Amino acid sequence: MLDTADGPGPDAETLLTALAATVRGPDGRPVPVERVPLDGDAVAALCGAAADGPGVVVPDDDRLAARLPGATAAIVVADRAAGGGVALVARATVDHTHRVAAEAVAAATGGLHRALAGLRAEAAVIGALQSVGRRLTAQLDIDTLVQDATDAATTAVGAAFGAFFYNLVDRFGESYTLYTLSGVPREAFSRFPMPRNTEVFAPTFDGTGTVRSDDITSDRRFGHNAPYHGMPEGHLPVRSYLAVSVISPTSGQVLGGFFFGHPEPGRFTGRHEALAEGIAGYSAIALDNAQLYERERNLTRELSRSMLPEAPAVPGVELVTRYLPASTGHKIGGDWFDVVPLAAGATAYVIGDVVGHGVTAATVMGQVRTAIRSYALLGLAPSEVLRHVSALLDAFADPTFVTCFYAVHTPGDGLVYANAGHLPAVLRHADGTLEQLGEAMAQPLGVGSTFGERTAAFPPGTDLLLYTDGLVESRSRDLTEGIEWLLAAVVGLPRPITGEACDGLVATLTGGAHDDDIALVAVHRTA
Repeated sequence: MLDTADGPGPDAETLLTALAATVRGPDGRPVPVERVPLDGDAVAALCGAAADGPGVVVPDDDRLAARLPGATAAIVVADRAAGGGVALVARATVDHTHRVAAEAVAAATGGLHRALAGLRAEAAVIGALQSVGRRLTAQLDIDTLVQDATDAATTAVGAAFGAFFYNLVDRFGESYTLYTLSGVPREAFSRFPMPRNTEVFAPTFDGTGTVRSDDITSDRRFGHNAPYHGMPEGHLPVRSYLAVSVISPTSGQVLGGFFFGHPEPGRFTGRHEALAEGIAGYSAIALDNAQLYERERNLTRELSRSMLPEAPAVPGVELVTRYLPASTGHKIGGDWFDVVPLAAGATAYVIGDVVGHGVTAATVMGQVRTAIRSYALLGLAPSEVLRHVSALLDAFADPTFVTCFYAVHTPGDGLVYANAGHLPAVLRHADGTLEQLGEAMAQPLGVGSTFGERTAAFPPGTDLLLYTDGLVESRSRDLTEGIEWLLAAVVGLPRPITGEACDGLVATLTGGAHDDDIALVAVHRTA
């Protein structure tokens, strides 16, 4: 084959010219030769099975007459890359010189083309592995990851069905085994126990090597273990068997194993084995990443939860609080709320958000919450509480800043509040009208140094709603639009606002898939 990417190049032209010169009449003189472009179907029609061999072919007389009426001879030079080729066609009487030349060229280039075909096949395998690898290593959800890996590997090796048995460690340190299936419904294995570390399965679970068998039922290790002494009754038929360990590249620990089966013997080759081992390698990297992410996510979630208070009962108030860690993504750790009983029956309502996510943000959140609570208990005004905490943040070794809305309600009086760069609170009056409190009052804590105070009436029948940006902002909706949606939703909330109503509000605004923390405080002033 010419194997050029863009049709015949200079080398192809030299070959065509040289071959054309070999087409001669009975007297030994060259005869006129016409170049006829061919598509893939025409090459196949002229060359038959020879189209898959070396790229220079002399068609037999019957094929030539059927495809090129009136031609007396032809040399087909196929071009795999272009999916076609060129025929050098003579219409005068010729001798057999061109056949000898074509056979010589085919013999000289056949090995090269076979090598190129092999390299292309290997490149296709590598490309497929890289594609699977990119998809797997970009996935952080373990359930989705293992199913994708099982499906990809089962397809790649041509198995009738595949399974991936893998180990996880729960938050109590207990190890347990799960599995995914591909090619068959889960019910096909639901009544069978997990594979044990028998002679057949041991190499996979111990990580000592890949097992490939043309017929596992004739393997010397098969059928020796009670209670089944082989496959359990009702098990899917397995003759061809391939099993590959999934081993962590960082710890060397066996994370699990792929198992592939086919009812016919001799279905898995060395190439299938290499594909399965390649996908197992990518799966190990992806599982390491996903488990590390899950551990940090759980640590951050538990750390955040442990630092959040139980809201106390407040006389004259119906109170609902919510903290929801991010349900997708990694944005956990910075949001918090607090309800602080103060002297003379007053109550401080606090909501805030540390800029950043993860364990660091959760730690800063705990420090800031404690500081605000401490200054609040000293009886300082809202502006002074925020000023002292901002100065404290400024002394941290690593610069950070925090948004915070702080309001104090004293019986018989209204609200006194200050806002350090946080989203405005929503006040729903008894007549249903809405008012936003604290818009753009000051810079965040750690940045600003002066925080102004304002007051608002808070008579019986009024609702106060404090929230963080996870409620109103998402990848598909900007903050302004989210606040508009929130205001529209608050109008229809019951009085007093119930826990169920708050849960419904979150579900409505986020669609159940919030990618950031959400903290929420709903306060209803009773008579």
